[in-house]
Amino acid sequence: QVQLVESGGGSVQAGGSLRLSCAASGRTANSYAMGWFRQAPGKERDFVATISWNGGTIYYADSVKGRFTISRDNAKNTVYLQMNSLKPEDTAVYYCAARRTYFASSSADDYNYWGQGTQVTVSS
Repeated sequence: QVQLVESGGGSVQAGGSLRLSCAASGRTANSYAMGWFRQAPGKERDFVATISWNGGTIYYADSVKGRFTISRDNAKNTVYLQMNSLKPEDTAVYYCAARRTYFASSSADDYNYWGQGTQVTVSS
């Protein structure tokens, strides 16, 4: 069993930055692909970014390319999402997810474990 705990959310003005962290428990967590998703009020959960177990494969949603960076530190069992040039439309609850395989995926259905989410609010 893997437990995921997100942190780093908050409120910022447009153009600002935040770094989200996702700490994973479980001795096999560092062999899992990880992803970030987000859900705005009244909308479906959307893919943001994903990273393979060793960081060799990374995908981003078009809406965040060039602004967000996903990374991981397997020694700390932690995945990060650096978010720069934030926009009001980035406002959402951000969820970390783990997939019981090495391979990155942009589909929420492919993930086995989810965190509780952290709120990100960007004001104009």
